[in-house]
Amino acid sequence: MIKYFSEGIDFDLKGKLANNRWLRFVAEAETKRIGDVNIIFCSDPYILDVNIKYLGHDYFTDIITFDYVEGNVLSGDLFISVDSVRDNAAFYGVEFPVELRRVMVHGLLHLIGYDDHTSEDQKTMRSKEDYYLSLRESVTGEK
Repeated sequence: MIKYFSEGIDFDLKGKLANNRWLRFVAEAETKRIGDVNIIFCSDPYILDVNIKYLGHDYFTDIITFDYVEGNVLSGDLFISVDSVRDNAAFYGVEFPVELRRVMVHGLLHLIGYDDHTSEDQKTMRSKEDYYLSLRESVTGEK
């Protein structure tokens, strides 16, 4: 089950059911299934605190993924900084919902087992993100 929360900000994702359908599709396409996935929307200061406290990294990021996967069942917490997603959307010249979906699927791909530490890993991750973003409308019937 995918659940949505917000910490320290007032944010409510629109189209949760369609989003859940799409993320389940991504998991199934990768021969996985969704267990308990929590998507927590937060601010830059909140995610910085999480990054310092739990990972020892003193920098901002758009997403932190905590992986609780067991076998083929995807479970984890995805902390997403709405501030960083907005900034990145403006920087890359895309609409906020598109960048937010990219970050959500990025987190799910981490739970699936993809990494982004090397440039080759980053290319693979970006390719997967683009692929699943391109299928979203046909899976959900929504733009």
